[in-house]
Amino acid sequence: MSETNPAAAAGVSADAAPHRYTAAMAADIEARWQDFWDADGTYAAPNPKGDLAGDPAAAARPKKFIMDMFPYPSGAGLHVGHPLGYIATDVFARFQRMTGHNVLHTLGFDAFGLPAEQYAVQTGTHPRVSTEANMENMKAQLRRLGLGHDKRRSFATIDPDYYKWTQWIFLQIFNSWYDHQAKKARPISELVSLFESGERPVPGHTRAWSELTAAEKADVLGEFRLAYASDAPVNWCPGLGTVLANEEVTAEGRSERGNFPVFKAKLRQWNMRITAYADRLLEDLEELDWPEAIKLQQRNWIGRSEGARVDFPIDGERITVFTTRPDTLFGATYVVLAPEHPLVEKFTPTAWPEGTHDIWTGGHATPAEAVAAYRAQAASKSDVERQAEAKDKTGVFIGAYATNPANGEQVPVFIADYVLMGYGTGAIMAVPAGDQRDFEFARAFELPIHCIVEPTDDRGTDTATWDSAFSSHDAKIINSSNDEVSLDGLDVAEAKARMTEWLETKGFGEGTVNFRLRDWLFSRQRYWGEPFPIVYDEDGIAHALPESMLPLELPEVEDYSPRTFDPDDADTQPETPLSRNEDWVNVTLDLGDGPKKYRRETNTMPNWAGSCWYELRYLDPHNGEKLVDPEIEQYWMGPREGMPHGGVDLYVGGAEHAVLHLLYARFWSKVLFDLGHVSSAEPFHKLYNQGMIQAYVYRDSRGIAVPASEVEERDGAYYYQGEKVSRLLGKMGKSLKNAVTPDEICAEYGADTLRLYEMAMGPLDVSRPWDTRAVVGQFRLLQRLWRNIVDEATGEVTVVDAEPDEETLRALHKAIDGVRGDLEGMRFNTAIAKVTELNNHLTKAGAAVPRSVAEPLVLMIAPLAPHISEELWRRLGHEDSVVHQDFPVADPAYVVDETVTCVVQIKGKVKARLEVSPSISDEELEKVALADEKVVAALGGAGIRKVIVRAPKLVNIVPA
Repeated sequence: MSETNPAAAAGVSADAAPHRYTAAMAADIEARWQDFWDADGTYAAPNPKGDLAGDPAAAARPKKFIMDMFPYPSGAGLHVGHPLGYIATDVFARFQRMTGHNVLHTLGFDAFGLPAEQYAVQTGTHPRVSTEANMENMKAQLRRLGLGHDKRRSFATIDPDYYKWTQWIFLQIFNSWYDHQAKKARPISELVSLFESGERPVPGHTRAWSELTAAEKADVLGEFRLAYASDAPVNWCPGLGTVLANEEVTAEGRSERGNFPVFKAKLRQWNMRITAYADRLLEDLEELDWPEAIKLQQRNWIGRSEGARVDFPIDGERITVFTTRPDTLFGATYVVLAPEHPLVEKFTPTAWPEGTHDIWTGGHATPAEAVAAYRAQAASKSDVERQAEAKDKTGVFIGAYATNPANGEQVPVFIADYVLMGYGTGAIMAVPAGDQRDFEFARAFELPIHCIVEPTDDRGTDTATWDSAFSSHDAKIINSSNDEVSLDGLDVAEAKARMTEWLETKGFGEGTVNFRLRDWLFSRQRYWGEPFPIVYDEDGIAHALPESMLPLELPEVEDYSPRTFDPDDADTQPETPLSRNEDWVNVTLDLGDGPKKYRRETNTMPNWAGSCWYELRYLDPHNGEKLVDPEIEQYWMGPREGMPHGGVDLYVGGAEHAVLHLLYARFWSKVLFDLGHVSSAEPFHKLYNQGMIQAYVYRDSRGIAVPASEVEERDGAYYYQGEKVSRLLGKMGKSLKNAVTPDEICAEYGADTLRLYEMAMGPLDVSRPWDTRAVVGQFRLLQRLWRNIVDEATGEVTVVDAEPDEETLRALHKAIDGVRGDLEGMRFNTAIAKVTELNNHLTKAGAAVPRSVAEPLVLMIAPLAPHISEELWRRLGHEDSVVHQDFPVADPAYVVDETVTCVVQIKGKVKARLEVSPSISDEELEKVALADEKVVAALGGAGIRKVIVRAPKLVNIVPA
């Protein structure tokens, strides 16, 4: 790596400069100040009340709650890419403290989840043991960086005192329902009261609520609860032995973790009814200060679309479809169900109807055989594969016909894999004249195609001659009328409205809004996760544990592994580790009506559960009586000017969590807000996505990564042990053999240098390549800073009490003004450039630095390089920490230049440069420019057609 030998850098011996800032000195300074900060409680942010209350004057300041996304304590430890966001929030938090704010900045650990469990399975080490060891290692690495965290507030999601409240929140959601009239969650007990009083009819029953059995009541409430168990299609991953949420499945239909195939299966699982909040999740995005790209991802994931639900009668019942184009109903010539649709078995007859087209049967003797074979085929495909535009259209007739309500036609019902259960109702009305996929399916299965819009091209209305569908929002509707309604001659908007009105009048459907968003699958067949606080009685009815029984702690087990299977074997079922612990599963409890036998839920919560609410625990981390004290929550996160939904002031993390953690956390916040537990309806007001620190990956001829540190560059090519290797910029990581640890950089240069380098590499939100050779540049900045204040030979402070000259005053105040603005705007790279410019100015001056310049310089760099700043501040004679000093304020008189350089051009070529006042008017500048001797000479007596003046920096003269 680059040299750090100060003697070599300065051309003098180390003995001649015993007090030079070196890596060894940096290590000593940094360790001492880290110990001081811990002992002094320097970063303790006072609450307005409670066990963490402190100085009332400090709590009375404007507050800032600054957060990093929850780190997972990996066994590999940190590489230099990981701390980028942590350093950035630390710099910003330090600046906010210096500008008069009470700053809450801390860090905990998201410690449940699959990696620790997989490591436990491989090594036989209990996941708690490995996870806690990883946390200790990570804490040591982070401490070495000098991060200003309030350590009193730190915790891990695996702490029973923490997940007690995760379980408590689950029960609040379980015991709630969404009142669409009130547009909020309400306690389930209020819904029961409505049923009991008869004010609200009991859905699906003609009997009174009091006449229903316990099981019937549980089933009814399960249709309303915001947390509910149901038999539903899930993403089953045999290779992991667990089910996955839609968001955890890649576009290729494989598990995000492990890259195993994922299949559709039907299992009883816990779900969160996040779909109830779809509209609010969309609407409230508008008030959040988030990157537009993240907002767009959430909008697309929620996927709101307006249209109508249409009922197609079949065998005395109905198939309900959702369509955004009810105006095309007269053109629907068949219906398609998703292969997983629960109505398929119901309507599949024992034999093919007379006259069934051979091509519709798939070559099977009975509809049941055809359906079973096709379902097995569809289960092996990902959703992306199923919806691929270029693939051949496949499907099979189920042997039943439905009725098109618009024209009374009998239309065949198919199953086909291009229809998914994850959107709409899992059923579509197929309009082959207006949809290309429906058109191709109709051609493949020789189904009729009705023209229902007047083509605007020259194809005509005879669909037999068409080679593609025709869809246009500008066309007129044709061939779309019955005895009661006619759409003929209407445009699309008019036809939609008229058809929707007719459907509602006739009871065949209604206008509605649909969402792409599905309910959140909340069960995992894992060990290392929060146990559900749910037990089942002998009738299988789910009961919530009372709060007095929380936390329900995760039991110790000998075998942590879920049963995994051949990754390609779709015909398998989960077996959870907890289900093998009979003594824990089968219990006798008194839930208020006497001791009874119960069976515990043996799934665990997903790893997202603990990170859905951790910002609240930071506020009041030791509260054993409440989720969070309302006054403390209101103080840090309540709504305020510019933040109508409240939330964290700044949340920094990767963009990869756009539709996982961020969406889930928003949902939990809204439920807690509706139920009156918090004042903030949104968890994170401002979101900032940092870029990625990348590194070069070197691969040999086999494509295997080789150690980057051992690669040699020769004549523009790269070699490892004599063999030529390829080089490509990519991620940094242990598996890619290109990881550089922060420990290495701290050992060679010190933590302050690492902090400066990471912040100086470029804009924070842009990815950038790591270059170890460039780190030394920031180390030299700190050496020059030290040298400007401390004599390297004696260790004495060299600043003087003399007044600085005007040039130095201007350099100082311009730097203060610029650095302040840059730190406020998180432009840390340009802030460092301005500090460097001022420091270089002082170095070049060669004279002793005035105290009135040295002290503001130390304060300016303090948020970026806190250890050396503390040391210099103390050496400058101050007894208090630099952390809570006021950030310097620029004198406006010195920020504005005395003169600026004005360029004078003739025919676009520069002919003169004038030093003028920055406040000069256009008229004055024109006179000065035209009188300049160089301009007069260049014009040579020629007339002037036009003079363009942009005071104070440009005059452009156009000769006649």
